Amino acid sequence: MKDDLELMLSGEKGIATVTIDATNGGRIVQIDLDGIQLLIPSPTVERRDSTSFTWGSYPMAPWAGRVRDGRFSFFGVDHKLQLNQDDSSDGTPGRQHAMHGTVMSQAWTVAEQTATSVELSAPLDQPDSGWALGGIAHQRFEVLDGQIRCELSISVGPDARPIPAEVGWHPWWNKPDRLTFHPDAMYERDAVGLPTGQLVAPSQGPWDDCFVNTAPVTLHYDRPTHPDITLSSDCDHWVVYDKPGHATCVEAQSGPPDAFNVRPRLVSDSHPLRRSMTISW
Repeated sequence: MKDDLELMLSGEKGIATVTIDATNGGRIVQIDLDGIQLLIPSPTVERRDSTSFTWGSYPMAPWAGRVRDGRFSFFGVDHKLQLNQDDSSDGTPGRQHAMHGTVMSQAWTVAEQTATSVELSAPLDQPDSGWALGGIAHQRFEVLDGQIRCELSISVGPDARPIPAEVGWHPWWNKPDRLTFHPDAMYERDAVGLPTGQLVAPSQGPWDDCFVNTAPVTLHYDRPTHPDITLSSDCDHWVVYDKPGHATCVEAQSGPPDAFNVRPRLVSDSHPLRRSMTISW
């Protein structure tokens, strides 16, 4: 599409092309390595569904994963977010949540661009999102030889009021044959599927779970034409969703799902939130 941003680098590890849709969520549309597409593409190319959770790699801010019932309290004030996820098949109460933040389908402003890097920003206050605490999300992408470096941060608004916030990335990788993954612990989930706040020993997959993890995660492909992908991050929370037969999501996050209710983080001028993730091959 004509509004896409395209970053490209030709190096010893091949030609890497990263396509970013700034207009629709600042999402990585595709990572192409010598003609091999690494991400699940948009179902429709000509008119992408920027509200869809199931393709590309999109930023999550100011929360990652679900916020239970779309509700949280901050300094004694109750907040109600737009519900955009129904985990029931029949509208069962208690299964509707606010998911993946406010910016994954919104327009981002390009602050600076070169042939191999781009910086973007987007306000967290978006129409009908229910988020009224201000703040700005910032992204930076840089393509290097054999890797892509992603940065995601939150800054408070002009009034400098502290806000609660978490960030993360949600990439939909073409299904690997296996994962190298050694988490320290896993969050216990309740009957609704959200973290209770208690940590337990990691279970065997398949997963739709949040883990405490500080080590790189590698996606292995037995296909000789497809490179293995290693993800590393200064995030200490990772969500792995590998139940679909066609894709696996490995999501580096600064905190767990429902963090506003489980383990809220205060972001301010003196306590900024900035995280990075590196995709290597």
